[in-house]
Amino acid sequence: MATFTEDWNASQFWYNETTATTLAEQLLDGASNDTNIAIVSAPSVYVALRNLLADSKRYSIKPTIKLLEYDERFAVFKKDFVFFDFQQPIRLDSELKGRFDCIVCDPPFLSEDCQTKAAMTVRWLARRWAGSTAAGDQGVKLMLCTGERMEALAHKLYGKAGLRTTTFLPEHTKGLSNEFRCYANFPCDAWSFDETK
Repeated sequence: MATFTEDWNASQFWYNETTATTLAEQLLDGASNDTNIAIVSAPSVYVALRNLLADSKRYSIKPTIKLLEYDERFAVFKKDFVFFDFQQPIRLDSELKGRFDCIVCDPPFLSEDCQTKAAMTVRWLARRWAGSTAAGDQGVKLMLCTGERMEALAHKLYGKAGLRTTTFLPEHTKGLSNEFRCYANFPCDAWSFDETK
């Protein structure tokens, strides 16, 4: 990610390596060659995911991955890059609709408008708008990373997909003044649900 400098005016804040890798590992947990993964506005997670998949001793799978991103510098990843402007939440190739099993999203701005439009995109991309509740359930595996002050809105927008506040606190390479949280619809080794929320 050092190649891609952050543009704070564009609200670009890269995760540190530990956070990006943790999120990427959760996208790959239980994945197969048939899994479709969408990474929305979180290019540092995409790079971590690609690095993990390059380790053939650890991962022998080849899931389909799409990076939905506004910054066209990431178009260097031609096969995976999809230009995405949150202002036009479903102006995307129709082949992407309802295709994805696993999604991570980091809306670029801490505003109700941006969060709501990003949620529209995530719901449009999801194979099924429900959380995984039982073995074999094909609900979407979902992670949302955004500011803590967006918590009530996140629960409202993603509640039907089972999204809850987790104990995982994403960290950024240069730090942030806003408290950041990870919301997900599944617990894992990296986090549990925050029962105080």
